[in-house]
Amino acid sequence: MPIDQVLLFIAAGWLLNLTPGPDVLYIVSSTLRAGVRAGVLAGLGITAGCFVHIAAAAVGVGALLAASSTAFALLKYAGAAYLLWTGVRLLMARPPAADKAGAWLGAPAPATAPAASLRQVLMGGFWTNVLNPKVAIFFLAFVPQFIAPDEGHKTLAFVLLGVLFNLNAIPVNIGWALAAAWMARRVAAVQRRLHRLDQLAGLMFVGFGLKLALSDNPA
Repeated sequence: MPIDQVLLFIAAGWLLNLTPGPDVLYIVSSTLRAGVRAGVLAGLGITAGCFVHIAAAAVGVGALLAASSTAFALLKYAGAAYLLWTGVRLLMARPPAADKAGAWLGAPAPATAPAASLRQVLMGGFWTNVLNPKVAIFFLAFVPQFIAPDEGHKTLAFVLLGVLFNLNAIPVNIGWALAAAWMARRVAAVQRRLHRLDQLAGLMFVGFGLKLALSDNPA
């Protein structure tokens, strides 16, 4: 693959990963609720979910989702249900205690549950991505555009480009977490109204879930 094509692929991947969506919302909301470390773990969980889609597309599962309305619908509704559940959980969350209002961003998590909560953030990012069939369809639609028609090992090329796309996304995801942390540290209103942000994120997750549930099987 010529170097100019590789650079074009990397640039396109960065632009796509900078586009706000459920993954970006999950990273930002995790950072605002539990700090930079949680935001980075959310991004890594999403990246792990993308590797599942790359492997699935490489063995033909992605093509099955694109061709079978039943298979697409099953995974679509599972993903929509997960997004809706995440949104409702944020909407039902209790306001943070007053003594934790200033420590939610950068200070160490309370000793009672840091490991468990961070593990939940990581797995939440993973399932948010894995249960979205549009990610599998995206890889099938995007990656082959950069594979030459006369390439002798198309499956290997697909996997390598998919891995490059995922590795390329890691600094973008970390950047979203750092940007959310930077903004929250400097905007007092954000710190005082963390619960309102939870509710806003919950509404957006519900919206993404409904949008996914009502989406059609792509041609």
